[in-house]
Amino acid sequence: MTDSPFNKFKSWYDLALEKEDMPDAMSLATVDDLGRPSVRMVLLKGHGQDGFVFYTNLKSKKGQQIENNQNVALCFHWKNQKRQVRIEGIAEQVSDQIADDYFQSRAKDSQIGAWASKQSSPLKTRFEFEAAIAKYAAKYALSKIPRPEHWTGFYIRPTLIEFWQDRAFRLHERFIYSREDLNSPHWTIEQQYP
Repeated sequence: MTDSPFNKFKSWYDLALEKEDMPDAMSLATVDDLGRPSVRMVLLKGHGQDGFVFYTNLKSKKGQQIENNQNVALCFHWKNQKRQVRIEGIAEQVSDQIADDYFQSRAKDSQIGAWASKQSSPLKTRFEFEAAIAKYAAKYALSKIPRPEHWTGFYIRPTLIEFWQDRAFRLHERFIYSREDLNSPHWTIEQQYP
């Protein structure tokens, strides 16, 4: 085992990039005001010492839940490798500059979608959404599309990272890295029974 879970994650993720169909797919769990969990799939858009990054609409259900409670969890499941990485931590919004830079790297249709979608709000008809897409496509047909204020990213700054590896007869391997201080480079490493 390495002293840094970020290095361990990188080695596992690099292999997943070669072996898996969607290595960047991760479940994101949040909680509502009553403590009820909600989980959905999002895409990893960056990782390193600062944490694990994804982007979303702040007005979405997950955006609102994170605003009210920054405690979240992630889970990667890499079926072909029979591996799982579980992460618990605190969601912190990325800087405007980072959000702007990533937004500009997206396909134009995705940028328009960020303006047109009222994510997690009721939609009366598909036509309503398509009309909004057409409106913003026309508005920005000849210009650079700015990032909407309601669209940004989050770092998930981990307090716990668990690496799980399948083994024969369900005698799996589990290693837990944990820390209390988000700014500490020092992790406690513990192996657990499967």
